[in-house]
Amino acid sequence: MIQKNIAIFASGEGTNVQRIIDYFKNSSSVNIALVLSNNKDANALNRAKANDIKTALLTKENLYNNNTIIEVLQKSNIELIVLAGFLWMIPQSLIKAFPNKIINIHPALLPKFGGKGMYGMNVHKAVIETKEKESGITIHFVNEEYDKGKIISQHICNVTENETAESLAQKIHQLEYEFFPVAIETILQK
Repeated sequence: MIQKNIAIFASGEGTNVQRIIDYFKNSSSVNIALVLSNNKDANALNRAKANDIKTALLTKENLYNNNTIIEVLQKSNIELIVLAGFLWMIPQSLIKAFPNKIINIHPALLPKFGGKGMYGMNVHKAVIETKEKESGITIHFVNEEYDKGKIISQHICNVTENETAESLAQKIHQLEYEFFPVAIETILQK
């Protein structure tokens, strides 16, 4: 079986990156070819390096103003780009170069609690403030608008009466760790 190459974009700690690395470590069908970050100090890059995965730094220049990143991804034969805690808007040029080949995970049930600024604790606080009874994750394709791409799957957890943003974040992380790698695998099998 030929391995399909994926690239992961991340901005921070990289816990989802680590989960994806662990999930596909011995895979005969999926190879994590590259981890890219817009933050030179992102722990996601350290996690990749510790697993002998190539890394690259995303700058405003090489992502938005020229085709350097597109060329790097194409040379690495990337078949799927996975956004795992990546906070920058994906430029139209990259979306056009990889149509329906870029996916994101959002820590809420879209279309609620999506859009610019809706990430991390901001999302969990908003869910609690509006007294939602449930939250979850949304895995979706990326388009030109924040969190508006076609939904691939959603997974739900309950929001309890005494929920805090921190406790909700833990529930959301568990859903991410369980379902994101499986979604990646499923998409690549199509």
